[in-house]
Amino acid sequence: MILYQVILALMVVTMTKFGDAIAIKGIQGGVNANTGERPVRKEFSAFRSSGPAFDLYILALQQFQQQNQTAPLSYFQIAGIHGLPYRAWDGVSGNYTTGYCTHASILFPPWHRPYLALFEVSCNIGSVYENELTDWYQQILWNNAQQIAATYPVTQRVQYQQAANTFRIPYWDWSITPTMPPEVNQPVITINGPLGSRNINNPLYNYTFRPQPSATEFPPSSSLALFHGTVRYPNSAGQSQPDLVNKQLQANGASLFAIWQAIYPSSFVTSQISFYGTYTNTPGKSEDINTPLTPFHSDDAGALHTSVTARSTRSFGYTYPEIVDWGVNATQLTANVKARLNALYNPSSSVERRSTMSSRGSNRGSNRGNGARRFPNGRNRQWFINIRVDKSTVTSSFFVHFFLGLVSVDPTGWSFAPNLVGTHSVLDATIVTATNTGPATTLYGQIPLNHALLDSGIHSLAPKSVVPFLKSQLSWRLQRMDDSPLDVSEVPSLKIYVVGQRVRPRAADDAFPKYEKLVAYRSVTRGKAGGLADADPE
Repeated sequence: MILYQVILALMVVTMTKFGDAIAIKGIQGGVNANTGERPVRKEFSAFRSSGPAFDLYILALQQFQQQNQTAPLSYFQIAGIHGLPYRAWDGVSGNYTTGYCTHASILFPPWHRPYLALFEVSCNIGSVYENELTDWYQQILWNNAQQIAATYPVTQRVQYQQAANTFRIPYWDWSITPTMPPEVNQPVITINGPLGSRNINNPLYNYTFRPQPSATEFPPSSSLALFHGTVRYPNSAGQSQPDLVNKQLQANGASLFAIWQAIYPSSFVTSQISFYGTYTNTPGKSEDINTPLTPFHSDDAGALHTSVTARSTRSFGYTYPEIVDWGVNATQLTANVKARLNALYNPSSSVERRSTMSSRGSNRGSNRGNGARRFPNGRNRQWFINIRVDKSTVTSSFFVHFFLGLVSVDPTGWSFAPNLVGTHSVLDATIVTATNTGPATTLYGQIPLNHALLDSGIHSLAPKSVVPFLKSQLSWRLQRMDDSPLDVSEVPSLKIYVVGQRVRPRAADDAFPKYEKLVAYRSVTRGKAGGLADADPE
């Protein structure tokens, strides 16, 4: 048993309302307790064609977003756990001006498991809150999806009730669908409701504050303070990014974490220093498998989830399409998951699909088929752009866009340029750090190049062909979040260079390719602003 009082004291956390905490246990509808079979979280491109499940998802989200913002299980408060407003949730208080999310921490993957389970449960909970009532669990009336399904006509009711019972939130795998799903970009969406086909305001598109947050909740310096709806990073025209896309991306990250666990079951959370900290976690302190995943409770008596309690998706009542972990042993599961990954991301007839994602919703990579046929699996070489920057010197968030060929002088078109290779985002350190001071940390990024090289018509991936081509064609531009250009000289710690490696293709469907050591080709970026100098370490 973990000594929570000691741990919480070390992490500057105080608990209130013991015996009245929100226990996050996940949804158990559709779970076979005998076999362990569980409903799957579906990838969005498949989920949007699921009919009843998608209809219920949209309607349940709509109800979820209409809940009173003072309710602990309202959309506003659950979304606020991740960042603003910086305040206690479910009685877990902290001392730092940042959110609970464990950015740049070993706890980042397991922390999102109870968080998404909470979001999943809350999408399905229909609750009535009155300001004078505090016992949230006494106010639960019905599962939103179950309640909505029960109102469909008799001829459709069973189908919708079955979908409600096995409902789980979707995830967006951008490597399968590089462009942003159209359903999140339209203000109005058509669904089949209990009264038939209808157009409703799309809850995937935005969230409207009810009421507008105060200056205390969202300081004037915050981008959120400028708008009446949620935003991720507003552009210069004040257009918001649909914030539910972030939940789908988090669910995708959670799927990759679960896949990693299935392939490497003995690899998990190790002890590491958290440089940034969180709302509750002190910067510079060590975190490990027993560190509480604040503010998520595992029971209503006040015990907090840890990476131990969040280690498996089983206890939260879901799985992912690639992970069928019932009726097989660990060795069989690993082999099955590897084969599924190869079929999904690395089939013998195409370049690795995860490399085709460009920035901010661009449709980059639509013509990659011809190149894929010439060089299956990237064949014997892989090429990347490496990015390095000292995060402590970053005073404002920015993008680094990479291009092959001429670059437009108009920065507003950079994100969607046809010759865009990819984009790396660098966040202002104050967005994720719990204090304004702390140890200098180096941020690393990597952009795959193979897809762009193949699309360019280059005839070989050998260094003698790629290096001179990139030396003449590769360039980059920096851009602030408001779309204005940023001169490279304003980020002196930025270092960019190209690396390549030999690859031995996989020998079997349930095996992975073998990668040799990366080799830096400094001549590609030598002499360019931000390029790695000869005296710089790699």
